[in-house]
Amino acid sequence: MKVAVAGAGYAGTLAANRLAKKVPEAEITVINPRPDFVERVRLHEQVAGTGKAATPLTKMLRDGIHARLASVEKIGNGSVTLDLGENLDFDYLFLAVGSTVSPLPGTIPVGTWEGAEQARTALARLPASSTVSVIGAGLTGIETAAEVAYGRSDLRVRLVGQSLAPTFSEGARKRVRTSLERLKVTVLEDTVTQVLRGEGERGADKVLLRSNGEFGSDLTLWAVLGTVPDLAARSSLKVDEHGYAVVDAYLRSVSDPRIFVIGDCAAVPGARPACQTAGPQGAHAADTLARLLKGRKIKPYSQGYTGTALSLGKRDAVVQLTRRDDSPKRLYIASRIAAVGKEAGARTAKYCARTAKITWRSGPKQPSGAK
Repeated sequence: MKVAVAGAGYAGTLAANRLAKKVPEAEITVINPRPDFVERVRLHEQVAGTGKAATPLTKMLRDGIHARLASVEKIGNGSVTLDLGENLDFDYLFLAVGSTVSPLPGTIPVGTWEGAEQARTALARLPASSTVSVIGAGLTGIETAAEVAYGRSDLRVRLVGQSLAPTFSEGARKRVRTSLERLKVTVLEDTVTQVLRGEGERGADKVLLRSNGEFGSDLTLWAVLGTVPDLAARSSLKVDEHGYAVVDAYLRSVSDPRIFVIGDCAAVPGARPACQTAGPQGAHAADTLARLLKGRKIKPYSQGYTGTALSLGKRDAVVQLTRRDDSPKRLYIASRIAAVGKEAGARTAKYCARTAKITWRSGPKQPSGAK
């Protein structure tokens, strides 16, 4: 039996390793455009030069799993077409290509490995007193601005977005703002409308705001996430209005039950892009396929959340505790203990992907009579 895994992030890597343990006779091929497993939760460290986010896939995948350095161009009827023109047949496919970014012209995206590397190089070349603007005041933008300010205290760092940490409780948001002020990060809560490339060797950008006018920026980093690759759509799999692949209760594409869709690119109700989402989905998909192959009854996917961790430099963090449905509680944890917890969470996510050992919280109970 041939199983292809498109994407080697948290979901794809864990799914491949878990299936290899449960179905050792399966011939598993992981297809990835780079030879590394990238910890997206550490990309802000990669940008600031305070840490590394990549580990060779050879150290992440179990023996016997084949790795192909390629991108999937299209999914056909039991086969995938690679960017080199080759077709690879499969009996089952795990689609785990994650999410991507659509940066404004003149900005460098920090939510991808390539963008983070480009940003790291550009940041290292900036002289003291240069201005760095981070566009996007969600978790990615906050972590990026804080890490840059922590690692380069000689720079002026601005964080620009519509609302600071909008998924956090009011108390947690205030704590985040206090930490950013301590790091001397200027927070501008507004909406960016345009970024213009300036003249000269470094070409200082002009960042235009809806109500705050404009200001110069020597380096502008794009930290707004949320788009997904169009692989599912161009492969004629059913997608929702945002391009996410529509799945059934078992994480199978409603267009082809041989295809499991996991991670950021799956339209799973109540899910949000995160390693704590990708891991359980990868594990559940592998378990479901193993059950099918053994003729056992399969179980619907269910997951609940416990919280969201946000780093604010190396020694500070805020952990927002949540209900199972991911809505924030009033309670949050901050300071050094939260930073230790955040680091432990990042290490655990990588450990789970490599070992395929993982547990997770079940989702919120459905109302009586709900399907």
